[in-house]
Amino acid sequence: QVQVVESGGGLVQAGGSLRLSCAASGRTLSTTAMGWFRQAPGKEREFVAASSWSGCVTYDGGSVKGRFNISRDNAKNTVYLQMNSLKPEDTAVYYCAVRTAYTVYTSPSAYAYWGQGTQVTVSS
Repeated sequence: QVQVVESGGGLVQAGGSLRLSCAASGRTLSTTAMGWFRQAPGKEREFVAASSWSGCVTYDGGSVKGRFNISRDNAKNTVYLQMNSLKPEDTAVYYCAVRTAYTVYTSPSAYAYWGQGTQVTVSS
């Protein structure tokens, strides 16, 4: 089994920054891809960003590119999401997800393990 634990969410004013962390433990694969998704009330879960073990990253093509940055520490099986210039529309529960394969995917169905989520609220 793989355990995934997110941290770092909270309340921030528009224009502010937050850094989310996600630690995976258990029977992890050293070369697995890890990603971030988010889900706002009444909306479907959407892809935010993901990173392969080698640092190949991809971002949602629209709303977060240029403001969010994903990075990872392979020695710690940890991935981070630095979120800058936050907007009220970024308000959501943010989930970390872990694949059992190397390649990065944007579909939630490609990820086998999920954290419980961390709330990010951006006030206007």
